[in-house]
Amino acid sequence: MGEALIDEALREKLGEVARGRLTPMAPIAPYTWFRVGGPAELLFQPEGPSDLAVVLAALPNEVPVTVIGVGSNILVRDGGIAGLVIRLSAKGFGQLAREENHRIRSGAAVPDKRLAAFAQEKGVGGLAFFHGIPGTVGGAVRMNAGANGVEVKDRLVSATAVDRNGRRRELSNAALGFGYRHSAAPADLIFIEALFEGEEASAEEIAAAMAEVQHHRETVQPIRDKTGGSTFKNPDPPGTPDQRRAWELIDRAGCRGLAVGDAQVSEMHCNFLINRGAATAFDLELLGETVRQKVLAETGVRLEWEIKRLGSFGTTGFVQPFLGED
Repeated sequence: MGEALIDEALREKLGEVARGRLTPMAPIAPYTWFRVGGPAELLFQPEGPSDLAVVLAALPNEVPVTVIGVGSNILVRDGGIAGLVIRLSAKGFGQLAREENHRIRSGAAVPDKRLAAFAQEKGVGGLAFFHGIPGTVGGAVRMNAGANGVEVKDRLVSATAVDRNGRRRELSNAALGFGYRHSAAPADLIFIEALFEGEEASAEEIAAAMAEVQHHRETVQPIRDKTGGSTFKNPDPPGTPDQRRAWELIDRAGCRGLAVGDAQVSEMHCNFLINRGAATAFDLELLGETVRQKVLAETGVRLEWEIKRLGSFGTTGFVQPFLGED
């Protein structure tokens, strides 16, 4: 992790203003789907939005802030994460409410599958795709997550966030600058809730849509393995004629089943990396970079990571970013 960025005096100061849990050198691997990675220098689990705002306002600007949800789309490196790591809890950020015009307001810590189930309970169609996204609403908004041809941008009305200075911000769909698996929201914004608009539908129609999503996941994705979800972005967004898909390119490059230590490209779906039990973050990242190199050599396509790699390298080694990228 390198030099500590949060000394005892700052920890005491934050402890005086924070409601919630502050844990120095907190293990992060148990919170991630890969089950790897080093500790957080200081982990903060706020009780609610006001506590989050107070701590951010008290935190010096030079101390980095990292937000994790349920850890489904991240790879925490073995050296851990310096600065303040924030994990939003369902207790403080897990609200769900039906509003007029087939709208649902959701807290950022709500699991995407729970949002889909709530929409079904309330007779709101158009949100069943969330059943196929392995994460929380806050992360889904940040990366414009999608499944089965639908993306967050297609249903989001607005989002609420807290900025680095603890100020509350309201952002419209247009202001978020959505693209394929991307939003243009400033990096310092921490989403705390989102408003979605669906459409009228029967419980049976919604159940059928959710079942289709679940069937797709169970039959083509290694959902019972330690994985982080889709590893690389598809080179082309959905709907592109002759769309190039990451898994097809990886397969073409002969990488299905490729392994580094206990990290392996899934035999079931080769855009998924899996931890077979004893993999390190180094193993997983090195495997990912090896796949990228082989795909470029075979197909001429340069894959981009979809999984967010966080923190610093540890004693297990440094992965040279492919072609000198950060």
